[in-house]
Amino acid sequence: MRVHRVIPHDPDAYTQGLAWWQGKLYESTGRKGHSELRRIDPTTGEVERRVPISKLFFGEGLAHDGERLVMLTWHAEQAFVFGIRDLDRRGTFRYRGEGWGLCHRGESFVMSDGSDRLVFRDNDSFAELGSVRVTGDGQPLRGLNELECVGGGVYANVYRQEVIVRIDTASGRVTGRIDASGLLGPDEAAAVDVLNGIAHVPETGRFFITGKLWPKMFEVTFSSDAE
Repeated sequence: MRVHRVIPHDPDAYTQGLAWWQGKLYESTGRKGHSELRRIDPTTGEVERRVPISKLFFGEGLAHDGERLVMLTWHAEQAFVFGIRDLDRRGTFRYRGEGWGLCHRGESFVMSDGSDRLVFRDNDSFAELGSVRVTGDGQPLRGLNELECVGGGVYANVYRQEVIVRIDTASGRVTGRIDASGLLGPDEAAAVDVLNGIAHVPETGRFFITGKLWPKMFEVTFSSDAE
């Protein structure tokens, strides 16, 4: 992995989801009483706008479908829908189980729940369309967290690991592993939580990555996608 640029990141942001759209970053944060939806300037890291989420909810993964943002919640079995331009609340989707990561691949959403299972969901109703079990080296890969759909695959953070995996959504097989260790110095790493947050920039092919309570965000290129 090659680091092109380091930008500031709010160290109070418990990052759950990260997305890119038309030159801006969008971030969902977690913890009850602290969950927010944010728009961020990727040049400076400045939070341009923030929408607090009710203290009843623990914010989770985030994805955009055109001019619509969808933000999961952890245990409430609800996903909040926002307009991407004004971050105005537009509705709610329902689902069963825990919400962890979310991305959009054109014809459907892809969602994780912390297990080895990815679920495909309808664009309009959010109903479950199917699922796939993820395997790495022939074994179930659990702890799938924040997701980013790119081309025919999904990049995923693995909870409590400093690794990002690329998953073939047709077979569920892990087709690439990116070592994301060593981004923070020892003192910084001791004061933060896990790596979490992946946003792909289609205009450049680069990615933004960060973590929960991290003071920095990194613009990177994944130099090797092959196992």
